[in-house]
Amino acid sequence: MKLQLPDIASGQRAGAALPLKWVGMEGIAIPLNIIEQPSSSIAAKADVFVSLDKADAKGIHMSRLYLRVKDILAREQLSVGVLAALLKELVESQQGLSLAARLQLAFELTIRKPALLSDQFGYQTYPVSIRCEYINEQMNMELSLTIPYSSTCPCSAALSRQAMSDAITSQFSQDLISKEQLLDWVTSQQGSVATPHSQRSYAYLKLRLQNNALPNLETLIKNLEEVIGTPVQTAVKREDEQAFAKLNAENLMFCEDAARRLKLALENNGQVIDYWFKVEHQESLHAHNAVVIDHKSSHGYEKL
Repeated sequence: MKLQLPDIASGQRAGAALPLKWVGMEGIAIPLNIIEQPSSSIAAKADVFVSLDKADAKGIHMSRLYLRVKDILAREQLSVGVLAALLKELVESQQGLSLAARLQLAFELTIRKPALLSDQFGYQTYPVSIRCEYINEQMNMELSLTIPYSSTCPCSAALSRQAMSDAITSQFSQDLISKEQLLDWVTSQQGSVATPHSQRSYAYLKLRLQNNALPNLETLIKNLEEVIGTPVQTAVKREDEQAFAKLNAENLMFCEDAARRLKLALENNGQVIDYWFKVEHQESLHAHNAVVIDHKSSHGYEKL
């Protein structure tokens, strides 16, 4: 005879009969199967919640949320259809206690990146999160990305050029100098008069897409890197490092410049129906960061 164990959540009533907006779990370890990496699953963390709408219920059936997340996400390839079906099952698993569900998946996407010129390549990870809600039998989804890039200050570059001009004037007092003399001096250690300050920078984006589409993440990330113009590198040789320096010189930018590049691309993307982004230049000149925040909808987002 099977022993009957107590079920407090179902057997007792709440001391105060009040509904609760979201009840669930955070940080569930789960393997995800995504189209960009078909040969292996990636490690993710899932936050899962349902509403507790039955005011006098002691609590939700917490373990049922875990089992649905585990059984569906570990088995199926990630898609909008799978997420919609999972959210609906989360609500149904509560047998009348809940009317809404929320799921957030956080993981790092690994992308193989070639060097700019040489035959080298390396791997880079990008933080990604997918947040979806099922309310009033409708699903809404939001995609978040973090993209690092390099930025070189236009003001600092101009001051460095001025310093070089002043140094040439001081070094060569005669009106006519030979090309060979000038090149010898410029390529010597003395020719390193001043360098513009550069910094690792970040674009944090939240996107809502038409029909809750789940895009090819690798393609989307690469497209946004091309928009900014100075993606960080992985394995490099000297020719790659020089090409990267030239790339930065061709794309001198304040945080406002990077923000406008992103905004123009998002506004021109017919698949994007709403967005929020923050660009952050982690300055080497200052101990603080230069930041721009912008969004499409009137309400925007308060924070990441």
